[in-house]
Order: sequence, then C-alpha cells, then structure tokens
Amino acid sequence: MAGTRPGGVTFIAVLVWIQGALDILAGILLLVGQNVAGAADSFGGRGGLVTTAILYILIGVIIILVARGLLRGSRGARLVVTVVEVITLAGAVFLLIASPPQALSAIVTGAVALVVILLLWTGRAATFFRH
Repeated sequence: MAGTRPGGVTFIAVLVWIQGALDILAGILLLVGQNVAGAADSFGGRGGLVTTAILYILIGVIIILVARGLLRGSRGARLVVTVVEVITLAGAVFLLIASPPQALSAIVTGAVALVVILLLWTGRAATFFRH
C-alpha cells in the first residue's frame, strides 16, 4: 500500500478521468459523424472510421477503469495509464494528420495525454508510486 497520496496524484487521476471521457466522446462523435461527406474517405472508408471510433471508446473505458488504481498508488495502474496515454498521443497525431477539420480535438487530446505522462513520472507523484 502506498503512503499518503499527494495532491498531484489526485490531480493526475482527475486528468486521467477527463482524458477517458474525451476519448469516449471523440469515439462517439466519430461514429455519429461517419455520414458527413468525405469523413469516411479520410479514414480509409467507413470500416476504418468505425474501427478508429471503437478504439477511442475502448481506450477511454480502460483509462477510466484504471484511474481508481492511480488513486491507490498502484504501479500497474501507472504503467497501464502510461501505455494507454502513449497510444492516445499517437492516435491524436494520426487524427491531426488524417482529419484536419478535427485538429482542435486532436490537439486537446494529445496535450492532455502528454501532461498526464509527464506528471505520472515526475516529482512527488513518482515518489508516491515507489512505496
């Protein structure tokens, strides 16, 4: 069991929950927006768009489920969130390139993912996970 949880870890867990919610929202918006003219062409057809949307939703669900472990100081949760955030960051870069109309969403998603990674592995939060 980890020691007293620093405020930074609580902040990270909130960011992780927000990231998960944003990923789920992005996936839902991609599914709803698949009928927009030209949207399917950017993702290699409707199959690619649906696959991308489902992946965003799954990543969001995983992040939300693991966020609880962060609050308890679970090293495994930190590792899972880190891996998922790296994948999310890569997905945001892909979305930025593949669908310029969704640039703002991609930038926000990528920025949140990067902040979560940095905060998980530095400062008092890093110490919290070592105990």
